[in-house]
Amino acid sequence: MTQELSELISVLKGHRVYIQTHNFPDPDAIASAYGLQVLLENFGIITIICHHGVVERAATMNMVSEFKIDMTTDNDLYYMSEDDYIVNVDSQKGNANIRDLIGNEVAVIDHHPVFTNIEEYKFKDIRMVGSCSTIIADYFRQNEIEIPESVATALLYGLKCDTRNFTRGVKDLDVEIYSYLFPYANHQLIRHFQSGEILYDELNDMAKSLQKVEIVDGVGFAYLDFACPDAFIATISDFLMQIDAVFFSVVYSHRDNGFKFSVRSEYEDLDAGKIISEALENIGSGGGHESMAGGYVSEEKLSKISTDYSRTIQELFLNNIKSKLKARL
Repeated sequence: MTQELSELISVLKGHRVYIQTHNFPDPDAIASAYGLQVLLENFGIITIICHHGVVERAATMNMVSEFKIDMTTDNDLYYMSEDDYIVNVDSQKGNANIRDLIGNEVAVIDHHPVFTNIEEYKFKDIRMVGSCSTIIADYFRQNEIEIPESVATALLYGLKCDTRNFTRGVKDLDVEIYSYLFPYANHQLIRHFQSGEILYDELNDMAKSLQKVEIVDGVGFAYLDFACPDAFIATISDFLMQIDAVFFSVVYSHRDNGFKFSVRSEYEDLDAGKIISEALENIGSGGGHESMAGGYVSEEKLSKISTDYSRTIQELFLNNIKSKLKARL
């Protein structure tokens, strides 16, 4: 048994364990939680997968239904106590995209940069790879544990989603894990999941969103002034990156007392995670990878700068991006 897995099992043994994803979990988060749950069962550790928010995408709901993954929302965690252990997957405590639950966060398995103090974890496995699914699959591979078809399929789908079919954030380990998972996965199911990534009812909203796109010096901005799930914001952000005149996208939508953001970057030296973190500093929070990130800004704090929200947001990002472009020269 590898040192990482033996340390994780040692921490969790003898406790009631919850596996918590980030809020509104995406395919990579759910696949990682599911894969970890099945992995730990091999060592007699029974877990409960939990999260805040809903599973938003049709494709993700199809995966949950197909593999009968039991997802429990925080509203239904009647029995969680301070003595229960939590493993954070595809997320880290203290980030804006994960709710603080009553249990004790003792372990983290993630592929995002560290933006907060995580020293309180008893176990940490944070690797800068394309997906969290990559790390979970590596546990199966390195420890020669038989991987069920459902787990291999879910993890491969999670890997493909977070790397956008291997076009962003891909590292050597992602390629190795793809090769490892490929013969065990059901590729017909993956094609089925991928065909349901946009809901039919979202087509009108997508058309309205694209009519409001502003492109300023290669940065595409879109304000979605209607109720929409977080996953839809990310979908529009991804779509903007397909426009030849766009190398950075900023998409945001109104939420209770603030705005939710999704950003994308074409260039490694325009780190999406760092740019959104710096742009929203003091008025919100943000973070993520070089190519993709998210964040949230307080409407109250934003209004102290200006009530012309769209113009203010554009200036915050453009100033940050332009300073980095100058540093490149």
